[in-house]
Amino acid sequence: MSSSDPSTVPAPQPPPDPAERRADESIGSAAQVPPPGPAPQTGPPIARAPQPGAQPVRLPAPQSSFKQPFAKGFGAGLGLTVGAGAVALVLTVVSLLGMGLISRTLGNVATSAQNSLSHVWGPANASNTLLAINISGVIDNTGSATLYSSATYGYEIADQLDALKADDYAGVVLLMDTPGGTISGSRAIADAIVRYQERTGKKVVAYVQAMAASGGMYAMAPADLIISDHGTLIGSIGVIMGPFEYYRDVTGLTGNILTSGVITTGGITHEYLTQGTGKDFGNPFREMSEQERATYTNGIAIEYQQFVDYVAQHRGIPADRIVNELGAYMFDPQTAIDKGLVDEVMGRPDGFLRAAEVSGVDPSDTKIVSPAMPSGLAQLFGVQARIYGHNVPLSTVDGSTPTSSICVGSPTVLAFAGDFTSVCGG
Repeated sequence: MSSSDPSTVPAPQPPPDPAERRADESIGSAAQVPPPGPAPQTGPPIARAPQPGAQPVRLPAPQSSFKQPFAKGFGAGLGLTVGAGAVALVLTVVSLLGMGLISRTLGNVATSAQNSLSHVWGPANASNTLLAINISGVIDNTGSATLYSSATYGYEIADQLDALKADDYAGVVLLMDTPGGTISGSRAIADAIVRYQERTGKKVVAYVQAMAASGGMYAMAPADLIISDHGTLIGSIGVIMGPFEYYRDVTGLTGNILTSGVITTGGITHEYLTQGTGKDFGNPFREMSEQERATYTNGIAIEYQQFVDYVAQHRGIPADRIVNELGAYMFDPQTAIDKGLVDEVMGRPDGFLRAAEVSGVDPSDTKIVSPAMPSGLAQLFGVQARIYGHNVPLSTVDGSTPTSSICVGSPTVLAFAGDFTSVCGG
């Protein structure tokens, strides 16, 4: 049979039905035993078409070995910077709020320290209140670098009076016990009394408990009523400047670092080299010149005349009578009434009742309060342990040396009665 014979060439077969082919493959696979493991692929994997409805998975493009660590480091550093900045901002805000709170607290504590009050007289639940302000000890202008056994600071008392409003108190009572002091401190109190009277329309009553001499008389002169307790001293309308010491025929100085002495039996002289006429005024080793005497006498004469005029104006006493009759003397209460320096004499309880009457309130329904020592909390925040307007008690600073010009230093013009060195510490 020849291969070219068409009768011997098998006819082409149609392709098997897909269903039959799958059935045959199933039968064949069932009949075969699977190999122990998958045969390794030797060629590249055959890509399969995605199933209908399935989403292809897209893998991220690989990063270079340099860019990826840099990006991570930069991001981490930026995050730390932003975080640290946010924390710093929060801490700053908290600090500012804290500082503001502390400042406000300190301000409130300082204000409350000045407004601390103690009960002086009358029913504690009384409807009306008078404010008592103590004017005791030496009157100075401020409390800077000053130590006294007892002192009142005129500028601070003036601040207290200037801060009062008409509806704060029914009136003011000045409790006087002072030998006087600086003219500036005394006048500051007096002028503040006048401002309080004019601003509020309220009355001011001065009650002399032991002494109101010189600067004390100056300070209380504008009061609407001056009442004196029994056995007091009032007056001494005058000014003083000194002391000036002169040692004649000095032969030597004795003493040590704690004490000093002068031998005045002759031989030793002492002198300053100065520029300017009168620069060494007050040198105890030479006499005062007539020009110096005239110059400084004229200065204290001016201060004295202002003192006289002020008392004359507010007490209704003729100025020439103060100069020629009252002078710089101090008087007992009854004589002080006769001279026009005070108005009435009575004990303290009656004096307080009278003060209430003058202030226009019911004495039986009136109490008197006075500034008190700051609380322990206020002192903890740095407020001085003293009543505002008064000095730190000398007993708390024993061993210190007074430094005010009223006690040491160059002589100054004072409205003071007595030896002022007796009221200085040291």
